[in-house]
Amino acid sequence: MPDSATPIVLIRGLSKAYHRGGQTVPVLTDINLSVEAGEFVALMGPSGSGKSTLLNLIAGIDKPSGGTLSVNGLDIAALSESELADWRAHNIGFIFQFYNLLPVLSAYENVELPLMLTGLNARARREHVHTALEMVGLTDRMSHYPSELSGGQQQRVAIARAIITDPTLLVADEPTGDLDRVSAADVLKLMDRLNRELGKTVIMVTHDQRAASQARRLVHLDKGVLMDDPESVTRES
Repeated sequence: MPDSATPIVLIRGLSKAYHRGGQTVPVLTDINLSVEAGEFVALMGPSGSGKSTLLNLIAGIDKPSGGTLSVNGLDIAALSESELADWRAHNIGFIFQFYNLLPVLSAYENVELPLMLTGLNARARREHVHTALEMVGLTDRMSHYPSELSGGQQQRVAIARAIITDPTLLVADEPTGDLDRVSAADVLKLMDRLNRELGKTVIMVTHDQRAASQARRLVHLDKGVLMDDPESVTRES
């Protein structure tokens, strides 16, 4: 394990490019970024700026073309695909814009799903699921299916699923993008609570200034370059 002075995310000289039709398309260029344990960071930028690509690299969904990327002291770019899948299952909690709940499973079953990959018995899984659903205020909806829940409720189920394995990082890609203002505010308050009360490290991609205001640090990307922007500062807690 890294010592307490080591950032939980450490990126140096990172680049990412895709190859399409014989052409190289650069997406990220020479990114240097550190995220400390317990931070709540918002990645901002216009569409096509590379913020979702950077989030996917941090979450181990994709691999960089160059540079280094370590999470909790581990060089995740050096892992094989199977090693990455196992690492993600134990270290990353995903929160997506469109929830990604399985429609044939109840709220309880959707939240329990990541635990099926662990060695926990049914009783232990049940205790974990109840705790997670209580955290997001949905113990009275655990038997409901996604189609029976509002958008805000579905996103809260997705957050419960994201925290069920006690991950190292919570990564959120436009988590309020499909919600009305009231539901979005509720979800952001919940993410703030996870950060403040449980000490979860949160990295959130958003283009919404209201959502970004919930974070305590803003990082701006433009055309694949990390901007030296006066607003890319740490906010007061």
